[in-house]
Formats: sequence, C-alpha cells, structure tokens
Amino acid sequence: MNEEDLERYETEVELQIYKEYRDVLPLFKYVVETERRFYLANTVELETRKVGDAIYFEIQLEDAWVWDMYRPARFLKNVRIMSFRDVNIEELEPGTAL
Repeated sequence: MNEEDLERYETEVELQIYKEYRDVLPLFKYVVETERRFYLANTVELETRKVGDAIYFEIQLEDAWVWDMYRPARFLKNVRIMSFRDVNIEELEPGTAL
C-alpha cells in the first residue's frame, strides 16, 4: 500500500465515522472532548484531582460512543478518562441532529 492509498483509506474511514456520528448523535445527551478523543455519552461524571502540584481530571462516562478510526467497536458501556489537559463537556439539546 503506497502513501496515496493510505491517505485515501484514512479519508474513507473518517467519512464513515462522520456518517455514523451524525446518525447516533440524537441518541446521546453529552459531547465530551479531550486532547486525544471525542466522545458522546448519556452519563458524565467529572472529578478534579490533585497530586502534589499537578491537577488532572477524571471523567467517567456511561453508555458512550467514541470517535476513533482505529477502534473496531465504537459503542462502549463504561469509559474512564484521565487527562492533565483541558476537557470540554457540553450538554446537548434534546433531539439534536446535524
């Protein structure tokens, strides 16, 4: 597989994930964005933790969907995220669709 084929494959996978995201968005209540991933979830719990001088966030998600092109199954029952960087959590309006 040459570089052009790989780019074409990645573009096709991203388009498939976008279409899936658009289809499943109305099923979820929250959008959660971290530096590494993008999630949809129906339950979100955020806790701020401190270890020494460092602060990090621990996020628990239930009934979630993750935007990740390398993951074969994107629907997840439980997710635990720990991040030292910004975390964005947005509550969606009921019936939100693109």
